[in-house]
Amino acid sequence: MSHPEPNQDTNTGKLASLTARMDEAIAALAESTLAKATKLRRLFDAVRKVILLEGGAAVIEQRAPQMEAAGVFLGSDWAYPEILLPALSSYSLKSSETDTVIIEAISELRLLAVAKGAYEHPSVSSEQAHHYLTQVMAMNLDLLFGTMSEAERETQGRLALVTRALFRHLAERIGYEHIIDQLVDEIWRIVQQRPIQVGSVKQMITQIAICRANPDIDLGSSGQGADRLISSLYGTTQACREDPGVAVYYERLESMDTGALQYEASGFARAMHDTGLVSPYHAVLMRYLLDHSDHLLSEALGLSSTGRDCLMCYDDLVRALIRASVYPETAQAIYGISLTLERGILYQPPVAPALWRQIHLPLSAWSKERLRLVYGDNPLPEARLMEGVLCMLGQPLGVGQGNNPTCQSARALSMWAYNDPDYLLQMVVWAARDDEIVIHFEGQPISSMASLTGVASELSVDLDPVSLLVVPHLDRIYAEMGRRCIGREGDPHRWVNPEFHGWWAGRGFSINVDVATGKLTDLEGFLRHFYACYHPFFNRSQPLIHPQPAGVAITDSAARFIGWHAITILRVALDPQDVMRVYFYNPNNDSGQNWGDSVVVRTSGTGERFGEASLPFEQFASRLYIFHFDPLEQGELARVSSDELQRVMDHVYRSWGADRVPAEHLQAAAENPQAPSPPDPGGV
Repeated sequence: MSHPEPNQDTNTGKLASLTARMDEAIAALAESTLAKATKLRRLFDAVRKVILLEGGAAVIEQRAPQMEAAGVFLGSDWAYPEILLPALSSYSLKSSETDTVIIEAISELRLLAVAKGAYEHPSVSSEQAHHYLTQVMAMNLDLLFGTMSEAERETQGRLALVTRALFRHLAERIGYEHIIDQLVDEIWRIVQQRPIQVGSVKQMITQIAICRANPDIDLGSSGQGADRLISSLYGTTQACREDPGVAVYYERLESMDTGALQYEASGFARAMHDTGLVSPYHAVLMRYLLDHSDHLLSEALGLSSTGRDCLMCYDDLVRALIRASVYPETAQAIYGISLTLERGILYQPPVAPALWRQIHLPLSAWSKERLRLVYGDNPLPEARLMEGVLCMLGQPLGVGQGNNPTCQSARALSMWAYNDPDYLLQMVVWAARDDEIVIHFEGQPISSMASLTGVASELSVDLDPVSLLVVPHLDRIYAEMGRRCIGREGDPHRWVNPEFHGWWAGRGFSINVDVATGKLTDLEGFLRHFYACYHPFFNRSQPLIHPQPAGVAITDSAARFIGWHAITILRVALDPQDVMRVYFYNPNNDSGQNWGDSVVVRTSGTGERFGEASLPFEQFASRLYIFHFDPLEQGELARVSSDELQRVMDHVYRSWGADRVPAEHLQAAAENPQAPSPPDPGGV
């Protein structure tokens, strides 16, 4: 019989003793109704001691559900894990405040338990938890691989050991040997969707680059796929291969001949269109070419014949846009300019003069302050906003709502950029210059300044520059439109969506949920109607002309209902495998999701364009609960087969509709046992 080593035995005994104290502290917190702060301090002290012992983090992970139930996160942002931002974890983990570090550690271990399937959380799915932890680790790789710095010792002391113990455990549970590779895969998955906001992606790439350059950190064979990502930002061409700094790079440009400049221009353009990321060095090159080699601008933007023709027609405007928006800190504006030219929207008569107006737009004091708060003073707020405008025009499907319940406003911005760019530019002017937007609802004006409350109680700052200024106004107007529908029968979106989004939103409206009871209503008729309106086989092959607002029931990977969500149906078409798919825009920042019951949203590989999400038609229909249509254009309802409809309804009954089956349907099924019946509302 083998005996444990003395130090191992000591650790085991100490861990058991401290775990018992921690369990007592959890119980005391759960039982207390008053003076919870005192009980919390006792629990935090126990957690701090336990996590520093070998195996301590695993013990805390096991008890994280009990801690949450006891109220450890009560009254804090950590009580809502669905809104936590990975980028903010660094501030908490490196804080000198013991309570902040400990509660962040408990939260990460709670999410690890969720990610591993040991804790079924009501607000976060296992995939969401895993995704969050992956980003947290990406943004704090120094805590995993780096040695403790003098700054950490000074500010945190022994508290720094807590964060490192936490990260060792996270890495061991996720897998040391795969962690960098997983991060690289995650980055590629995100950039494939071409979001406008790429700050967190660039931060993750920077952390990987720092770790790979540090001789004290051994990554083994992992992270090989990171080369293209790192070089796209810091070593795109031969002249900046070793990341010399923008000043040195500019000096090198001054000594280049035309051939060398062309090589630089084509190298940057290739990397930009490959990843959707733009190097700060690319911005230096663009500004240099304005004064020294105009004919290479097209090469540096990576334009096709369409984009080149547009550039030739609007050369003065494009040069002015570059001067106003392209700096090393706002390099993404280059991608926005390139894609805007490729879309050809400058040929729409109002767009070019609207962009000239934007270049010279005076910003209000409030707008400047808000932009400075998020992006700083370098470059000026006007340049930041111009970058945001160009990126939104070039990437209308890259708009994200951030961690805000403002999917309606994000969808509106995306739809206007996609379908009515001059209207978007007008909205930006009203918000940024006048601090007020006015939209009419059924002939009556609604002012964003007169409507003081919106859907979001407060807006976080994780938004692109345009959304940062415009969304607060749109959110208040949207909420006021909803208030003006109070007392009307049915869902207010019937009236709000066409007025809020634009005339092209169909005035016909269909919903499969009874608003008063929340129960399903006429599901089969709803589905037949959707097929007749949108499926090319049943609507005489009529393609969708304008993007249409729609509502889906979001479910997690276990097919449990999470909430209602606004999306845009963009098109319906056969994919490369001849599967009919619905391609749609999802404003929630990351469209690749597992909605359970084999419903997995794709963002690439099945015919998606950048920014699109897609599902097979049947699966999409099973999560749809609202759609708009033109009441004058009716398809053929009767042609949809009963078997196909039954498959879709089965998907509904196995997921978000499990507890929404009307009582009369259950009664009818009981009286006619031969008929196919929906499941018990108790649900799967």
